Amino acid sequence: MIATNESFATAARNVFATAEASARSSFDTFERLVALNLNASRTAFEDGVAAAHALLAAKTPNELVAVSSALARPSAEKALAWFHSGYEIVAQGVEHAVAPFETQLSEVNKAVGTALEKAAKSAPAGSEVAVAAVQSAIAAANSAYDTMNKATRKVIQFTEANVAATTRAAVDAVSVPTATKAKKSA
Repeated sequence: MIATNESFATAARNVFATAEASARSSFDTFERLVALNLNASRTAFEDGVAAAHALLAAKTPNELVAVSSALARPSAEKALAWFHSGYEIVAQGVEHAVAPFETQLSEVNKAVGTALEKAAKSAPAGSEVAVAAVQSAIAAANSAYDTMNKATRKVIQFTEANVAATTRAAVDAVSVPTATKAKKSA
């Protein structure tokens, strides 16, 4: 009975340590997002003031169009860089928050496998089928988890590739029309 209580206490400590590690990781991610947003807000304010001064300094409509065109691409690039940085922070945060649970799941699977082997050795005759069924069910669950995990990682990679491509396309789209507008105004 004491060994069982100690096993439960150890398991409870492991679960708590895993939850604590995940929570700390979540707070770190939140802090990084707050810092990103504060810096982006400060930069946006400073850029807005500079843009207002530049626009107010324009003396002709052509100068106004030229200044507007010159401001469009950097603004779009900064906005998309902010989005991309935020996405990276969140993706890394999720990865770090999930990692302790994956480690614990691996340890639990090993412990369950060991316990099943011990149970199979001490089980009464004729129970081999039941033990094999439990082992098969655990193997199927682990396989399903691995498949889901791999599929999720592929979706994340696909999403990251699309974010990068969209970022490039959006910046290019902002630059092309403003350059075309400036030529038409001149």
